[in-house]
Amino acid sequence: MSTKRERVMVTREVAVTCVPDGRPAELPAGTLVQITQALGASFTLLVDGQLMRLAGADADAIGKSVPLAPVLPDVAGPAGLRGQVWQTLKTCYDPEIPVDIVELGLVYVCDVLPMDGGEFRVSIKMTLTAPGCGMGDMLVDEIHEKLLALPHVAEVDLEFVFDPPWDRSRMSEAAMLSLGL
Repeated sequence: MSTKRERVMVTREVAVTCVPDGRPAELPAGTLVQITQALGASFTLLVDGQLMRLAGADADAIGKSVPLAPVLPDVAGPAGLRGQVWQTLKTCYDPEIPVDIVELGLVYVCDVLPMDGGEFRVSIKMTLTAPGCGMGDMLVDEIHEKLLALPHVAEVDLEFVFDPPWDRSRMSEAAMLSLGL
């Protein structure tokens, strides 16, 4: 769920990540922030002109509930799992843009490959909106965490590619409409 610039006070010291460079920072208790985005499993905060990403696990620091992961039914076979993988990827958001990485057109390839014992490996090739984006590592961590939580996913391989480069033509029509483009 997105938020329209709600102002809140930080209730305890909390670690955040500066957007877009990925630099770690600390927000002390008593800091006034604006929640600019509450999508997926994190919050984007505006603090003195600087965007910062707050992990969902630390939502209590801004008086919010920890975002719950969707409960997905156990599915059989690669086709059913592939659908769950794509649905899960749609819960990962660029912290600067209120659109998920699938609708933004950042995911170029997503394969679900069988392994021994009925488990699967998910192989993803994706890009970033800009090659030097400091949020890449954070997105990788979020994608790994969410996909490895799916039933029968034993491995996740994620590779960033920059050819072809991302541009706005890769966004879905829904993404363009939500951004007013």
